[in-house]
This record gives sequence, structure tokens and C-alpha cells, in this order.
Amino acid sequence: MFRKHMSYGALACMLALHLVSCNSSSNSEKQKEETHNPATQTIPEEAKGLIGRWDLTVDNEGKEAPSWLEVKLSGFNTLVGSFVGSSGSSRPVSHIKLDQGKFSFEIPPQWEGGDGMFTIQGELAGETIKGTITSNKGNTFNFTGTKAPYLVRTGDAQWGEPIELFNGKDLSGWNTSSDNSQWEVIDGILTNKKTGANLISEQKFDDFKLIAEFRYAEGGNSGIYLRGRYEVQVEDSPKDRHPGSLYFGGVYGFLAPSEIVTLGPNEWNKFEITLRGRMVTIVANGKEIICNQEIPGITGGALDSKEGESGPIYLQGDHSAVEFRKITIIPAK
Repeated sequence: MFRKHMSYGALACMLALHLVSCNSSSNSEKQKEETHNPATQTIPEEAKGLIGRWDLTVDNEGKEAPSWLEVKLSGFNTLVGSFVGSSGSSRPVSHIKLDQGKFSFEIPPQWEGGDGMFTIQGELAGETIKGTITSNKGNTFNFTGTKAPYLVRTGDAQWGEPIELFNGKDLSGWNTSSDNSQWEVIDGILTNKKTGANLISEQKFDDFKLIAEFRYAEGGNSGIYLRGRYEVQVEDSPKDRHPGSLYFGGVYGFLAPSEIVTLGPNEWNKFEITLRGRMVTIVANGKEIICNQEIPGITGGALDSKEGESGPIYLQGDHSAVEFRKITIIPAK
């Protein structure tokens, strides 16, 4: 009886040792599989030319329309990204297929409405890309793209003299985007009475500090475009919402404010915005809500995708009524 117990005990020990050995081997293999370092990520040879940010220009029935694409590597060999059309916000791209230099992906409609998907197809052409965008309604548009510039600035900024973009009297120094302008100066206030044209400064700027005091009605929706390409959101956002890039003070679709600090509709709000290269700092009503964050690319509604060039300040007038009593810019020297 004792020998039998000894035999069973020895067998149990052997099994236990075998399980420990198997588990150790399994854990070791699992740890080996999961070990990775994004900083030393190996980019597949075929994807090297495509990965990055692209400033796109779309041929929309003979007129140039801006767009933007970012391609990133997820894990070992999956390509993902983000896409910005001529309107709307940045949209996530869950999978970009790449085969023999040709890429393609699909995205659902956003503000365009309708069913079905948008299909983007393209290929590398030297240091550029080219391809087509087919809408969910079956319309096809050609595009070309160049790598977006980094816009890195070094050293301390040197600021020039303030320029009053709004003189308090008339629309001198401004152009409208169409004949349907609803902008006028009433009692010293620059007023967009209702949905109409956008207002674009004649002067163009590179790096700058911008001070704007504005007021919107209940339910208002407008924006201030930096260099005509990056929209800072002016919106009647409820204060009890979680901050988001589509709400008051956000860089539309890209950067969320740390908190929603609007004073509300029918009150004078104030932005102090510093833009240097791609780096932006936004102070709203005395509180810093975005601190030296990078703007990845153009936002929907941009005038163009030529990010390496200077650009105007443009005020969105194609959404709802909005008023400005001060627009001051301090350009970098």
C-alpha cells in the first residue's frame, strides 16, 4: 500500500514538473511574441515611401479642393491612418491596403450623407502620390499629393508690431469667398448676420499671435482659420460635455481643449492664439486650454493644402451668425 502511494506521488510530481515546464515555455514564448518597441519598429520595405503625412489637391470639376492623408504603421505590417476631405473633420482609416505600390481604403460618409462608402485608391509616383476618390454617390475625382512639411521652428520667436485686422469701421483689408456676403460693420462691430460667405484677410501670415474677441448667438457655430487652413472652433458648446476637438476652443477634428471654457452665447468671448510652425497654444477667456500642441494637418474647409506657405486669417460665415469686436495679429519677425 505504501509502495502504491509512493508510485502515485512520484507520478504526480513528474506531472507537476511537466506542467511547470510547459507553462514556463508557454509564458516565455508569449513574452517573446509580445515584446516590441515602437521606437525601433521595422517598416516594411514596400510601405516606406507611403508612410507619413500627405497634402492632397483634388480636381473637383476643374477647381482645386484641398484634402489630407496620414498613413501610419500599426504593429508589424498593418497600415492605418487618417483622412480629411474638403469638408468635415479628420476621419480614422482602419486599414490601408498596399500591394505592389498601389494603395486603397474605404471610409464611411460623414456630413455628406447617404449610404455606401467612399473609396480612395492611389499609387506612389516617385516622391508624390496620385489617385482617385470615388464618393458614395459614384462621383470620381482625381488627386495628387506631396509630403507635408514638418514646419519645425528653432530658437525663440521674435514678434513684430501689432496689426489691427479689423479697423472698427468697415471691411477694409478683407475679401469675401463669394457674392453671398452677409458681413457688415454695425456700430463698430464686425457682424455676420446669417449664413453666407466666409471673410478672408488680404494679408497673409506665417507665424503669429492672434487676439480675437467674438460673440455668437444660442446654437451658434463658426470658426477662425489660421493661415486659412486650421480651424479653431467657435461653437455654443454645453459646458457639461467632455471636451472634444469639435467643441469650443478645439482645433477642428484634431486637438481637444483641456476644458470647455466658453462664457456662453450672447457674451463676449476671447481667444489668444499663438501659432509657430505646426505648434499651437490657445488661451480662451484667460485659461490655457491647448498648450504647444502639434496640428497634424489641414482641417475641413481649408482654403488650400499648401502647408509650407503663409496664409490669411479667415472667419467662417457659412454656418451661422457671429460677431467680432477685435481682431489683432502680431506677426513673427
